[in-house]
Amino acid sequence: MATSSITKNFVVSGEEQVEMFANAIEESFQESLENVQAPDLKVRHLHGADEIKKFMQKRNKSNA
Repeated sequence: MATSSITKNFVVSGEEQVEMFANAIEESFQESLENVQAPDLKVRHLHGADEIKKFMQKRNKSNA
């Protein structure tokens, strides 16, 4: 349950409702820890003018 989806004020009253609400928040937090996705993007750092030139040559060849 994303907090950004809560757009209106609401009242949680009574011990049972408070327990249910707290459990839902804890469950949502636990799910967020399990659903960590690996990034789709791989980053390569270029060092020096020679590496940059080689990278740009490869890029120009593939975009030609």
